[in-house]
Amino acid sequence: MTAAGPIRLVDYLATELGRAGVSHVFGVGGANIEDLYDAVHHTAGLVRSVVAKHEFSAVTMADGYSRATARLGVVAATSGGGAMNLVPGLTEAYASRIPVLALVGQPPTALEGQGAFQDSSGKAGSFDAREVFEPVSRFCARVTEPDSIVELLARAVTTAQTDPKGPAVLLLPKDVQQAPVALPPTRVDSPVQPPPPPVGPDATAVDRAVRVLGAADHVLVIAGEGVATAAARTELAELVRRLGACVAVTPDAKDVFDNHDSRFVGVAGVMGHLNVEQCLRRSDACLLVGTRLPLMARGGLEAALADTPVICVDPEPPFVAGTALSGGLRETLRTLTGRLEPRSHDLPGHGELATLPVPPNGGAESYLHALAAIEAALPPDAHVFVDAGNVGASAIHLLPAPRHGRFVVAVGMGGMGYTFGAGIGAALATGRRTYVIAGDGAFFMHGMEVHTAVEYAAPVTFVILNNNAHAMCVTREDLFQGGARGDNLFLPADIAGGAAAMFPALDVARAESAAQLHRALLRTNRSPGPALAAMDFDPREIPPFLPFLTAFGQNPTDVEENSHEHGPVHVG
Repeated sequence: MTAAGPIRLVDYLATELGRAGVSHVFGVGGANIEDLYDAVHHTAGLVRSVVAKHEFSAVTMADGYSRATARLGVVAATSGGGAMNLVPGLTEAYASRIPVLALVGQPPTALEGQGAFQDSSGKAGSFDAREVFEPVSRFCARVTEPDSIVELLARAVTTAQTDPKGPAVLLLPKDVQQAPVALPPTRVDSPVQPPPPPVGPDATAVDRAVRVLGAADHVLVIAGEGVATAAARTELAELVRRLGACVAVTPDAKDVFDNHDSRFVGVAGVMGHLNVEQCLRRSDACLLVGTRLPLMARGGLEAALADTPVICVDPEPPFVAGTALSGGLRETLRTLTGRLEPRSHDLPGHGELATLPVPPNGGAESYLHALAAIEAALPPDAHVFVDAGNVGASAIHLLPAPRHGRFVVAVGMGGMGYTFGAGIGAALATGRRTYVIAGDGAFFMHGMEVHTAVEYAAPVTFVILNNNAHAMCVTREDLFQGGARGDNLFLPADIAGGAAAMFPALDVARAESAAQLHRALLRTNRSPGPALAAMDFDPREIPPFLPFLTAFGQNPTDVEENSHEHGPVHVG
């Protein structure tokens, strides 16, 4: 592009983000960030701003945007409380390795250390915003000289998108945002460039991995979120075929391998399927792809892992002992595929997934019925965002991922309410029908982002499975603390009725049965905008969560009457 002269720093920012492929900036406005929103407005639609109800949800919108598109998510917030509200969302992006750029307004530099409202310069007894954001970001800088934005923006974006990925933060004083930036007379390439190609894995480690995998008669692959981040599903599938392997997925990565494939043995870890441990015990090697196998994904598998050689293909070393192949995921998978001989034998397919033996709840409807209804209604290209708690454990265990959409669970920090913003960000980024599956506890935390979905006509279906409780806390009290105290059991709430009254244009349904829920969801799939469906459940229903079932006295190996193929429940 050719510059006619100096432009405001915020105009430079907005333009460069647009040139880098960013289509949306999510956030909440305020005096010390209003100039950036003005600049975004003047990009004439190249970049669009989305105003959330809360900064936490604005970060999760950027996070969901990134997970659905594999692009950089951007959030913009003002100083003070607005800035601090970003921190929980950034910790999730940091823990889950999601590239997010946070643009954070600050009071004018002339007022630093002068008792200014929301001063966070670290001067004269004020707290230092940089010290707050540095631990939850891969890169953090305070922009003090306007012309430095060219270098700092490039560094921030590159760092956020380079393994290990994560948030980058730029602190922008108001006067610096308004200041002119001197640009070269002619610029062709944007300084915001894709990250450099990843360095390949150590050749010695690759040789060792090839020897182990080549000598193994049976291999279990456990695939994680990194496969989606690296857009490596095709490479994963090719290596699986070459190895004749069975495949499990981590709780946050159900969509990285076809859940209906005969090689799929389910979800690994504390919310997973017994088939995974059974397959692991029969395997001569375990290959981790795109996961370090954190505790939630390896719970219940520790003993079997200790007896099995482990190979890990991930930019970071695994949490279990094994051979680490760091470097680019796609390239490493291609290298392994090219060096391994095709197999003519493999482990038998699962037939049906052996689910954890959940005690009956005594009610006519359960999560099993509701999730079967959701599965039957899901469009094949839908995105699914699953929140924390009993609902999350049940959905991870029981709901197959759509064949051509994301299935996202925020297990980095596991914050309740993450899905409301994240689902909106994904829906606006892709235009696809997006399902948010959450409980009433998560809804009461951040469910007012339904307002944002209505304002922007986002194609999101909010499915609220309401047990009028923080039910996972109730279960913990029952099992580990001698009985529920009652603090986490709530008075009944009509979430559907409340949403219908607040948002007359919103498509709302209150389902009394799984069949009603199914019909409501099919109707909302045909709608271009947002919808909400709510259904009530027993707060004491035990979810398929291994520590609960062990404490309850269930035998996890007794699955004769609890195994089922996905979708066996009639919902017509």
